[in-house]
Amino acid sequence: MGQEWRGGPPGRVHRDDAVAWRNRAVILLDHLPMPVAVCDTGGAILLANPLMAAEWGTLPSQLRGRNALDFFRPRSSDQLHPVVEALRRRRRSRYPVEVRWSAPGGSERHGEMTVDVVSEAPGAETALLLLLNVLGDVTEPAERPDTALVSPVEARILALAAGGVTTAQIAKSVGLTADGVNYHLQRMSRRWRVPNRTALVARAYVLGVLKPAAWPPEPA
Repeated sequence: MGQEWRGGPPGRVHRDDAVAWRNRAVILLDHLPMPVAVCDTGGAILLANPLMAAEWGTLPSQLRGRNALDFFRPRSSDQLHPVVEALRRRRRSRYPVEVRWSAPGGSERHGEMTVDVVSEAPGAETALLLLLNVLGDVTEPAERPDTALVSPVEARILALAAGGVTTAQIAKSVGLTADGVNYHLQRMSRRWRVPNRTALVARAYVLGVLKPAAWPPEPA
């Protein structure tokens, strides 16, 4: 009787319920009074509400698939380490990250991003819920991306990479997963606008992050 009332076999009923609840979640997301986005563990945006898209002068649909780190710049890379560790250990918690970004009009903005590591059910794929508290425009000059400091972990990763160490060996040496190492390498590549690992290492020497006369390579 219950199945007849629901109008189909149990499998279809469960799928219909899931779609209905997901649609309600999207509607709720759109009506939240603050910028919100949902990302996968690599930072790719899955969903964003209109307020989040407005901070970048675009529409929510145009943000899907883009990486959140292409828009937001953390004030310190050290603030991301707890998030990386939480993902590695599948730990659910919230982490505040101070961020800056460029508004559509060209002004520099800043705020606090709360990164919430979530999953729908045990064993389900983990996602990141981003809640942005906008604090306003930045009054002092923004830090240039090519002179941004690296964290001790990032400096160590760069030194090992400069010595020709593989990603798996770097991960074992610094206590991260291979994905965690690649995350830091990709983030530094975006920050310094270089296309590959070789160019990233060269840039690190130019910026004084690595000692120019040391072998094996060492952080400055």
